[in-house]
Amino acid sequence: MELFGDEGLLPDRLTRSGVEGRSAVCSACAPADQPERAFAEVKAQLGETGCGLLAVFTSPQGNLERIAAIAAEVFPATETIGCTTAGEICREGYTDGSVVVVALRASHIIARTVPILGLTKPDVARAAQSAVRARAELAAVQPEWPWEFSFLLIDGMSLREDQVVSMLRLGVGGMPFFGGSAGDGMEFGHTYVLVDGVFREDAAVLAVCRSRCPVQVVKFDNFTPTNVKMVVTGAIPERRIVREINAEPAAREYARLVGLDPNDLSPFIFSAYPVVVNVGGQHHVRAIQKVEENGDLVFFSAIDEGLVLTLAESTDIAQHMTSALASISRGGPPDAIIGCECLFRRIVVEQTQQTRVISQLLADNRVVGFNTYGEQSGAVHVNQTFTGMAIYPPERSFGA
Repeated sequence: MELFGDEGLLPDRLTRSGVEGRSAVCSACAPADQPERAFAEVKAQLGETGCGLLAVFTSPQGNLERIAAIAAEVFPATETIGCTTAGEICREGYTDGSVVVVALRASHIIARTVPILGLTKPDVARAAQSAVRARAELAAVQPEWPWEFSFLLIDGMSLREDQVVSMLRLGVGGMPFFGGSAGDGMEFGHTYVLVDGVFREDAAVLAVCRSRCPVQVVKFDNFTPTNVKMVVTGAIPERRIVREINAEPAAREYARLVGLDPNDLSPFIFSAYPVVVNVGGQHHVRAIQKVEENGDLVFFSAIDEGLVLTLAESTDIAQHMTSALASISRGGPPDAIIGCECLFRRIVVEQTQQTRVISQLLADNRVVGFNTYGEQSGAVHVNQTFTGMAIYPPERSFGA
């Protein structure tokens, strides 16, 4: 396969996309119809160093079969994960219609992947047991490496994130855990996860990792709960549908509480006026996906009758992100942050004309990843949140 195309050179955006030197993380981005360029650039960045884990985040516009084949050809016998996206994040910030390839150096991080197939009836207990075995195997291979983390990618239209995350948490124990739900742009049709060399629906994959580099979970949103509360009085939990709020038709009551006409409800409105739930003393966003023609509300996360939802108000997303990312760079910045950011956050950024500002902020903080249909942090599936893993240079000390 000719990896460099007719020009024989990589575009400037690709040659700039990796971290110089011996960073634990290498990355590159290319148009979705030219994925070989991103794989070639990452391969060049790695040099003779092996790849401990390869992650591929691709626009649904890409040819998934071709992308999977190139990954297998360029990085044979490499632990590989990936998914389709609702937008991509490269070394220069937001991008669309692209393939972002991220490689973790085997000299810094090693991994084992755990496939989870058939999410309609998942054998999550078996997957949790596999995670336990993977963790033990990695500890035996590199007993002196003190850091661990796990990374979950899951079909964003499966409606099974809450169940899978809850059960997998038992398998990974106290290991730092994060992840994202695969996307399909704004279509909400079919989302795919790269498992065992194939992009599949109704599937998930967990990467269990051991690292000589310090790592830290990143999680933040820019919302504060208000005093406006609502009770779900009618729901279809298995489909994440809310039919009634406060014993009134769901969409109409939600619109009343935010002071709008039900006909004005849209993804931007749901992004600007989210609802949150209190779990363990912390608030977590339960994002609304859409309004059905009959006035039902479809959510991105688990919902049930009797659940108390609280309307939240937002702070400026750029200011909040600046503060949140600065907090994890005290004592020295990470080599990179593998990030999973909700599609609805990006919608707000675009609607408020802050795309350039946020892209620069993401680039300055070395964030690579994708926009999701949902995020995972700890044992909780959340929405409208940024989750990720900050990976620091090996010499970085947290003093703890």
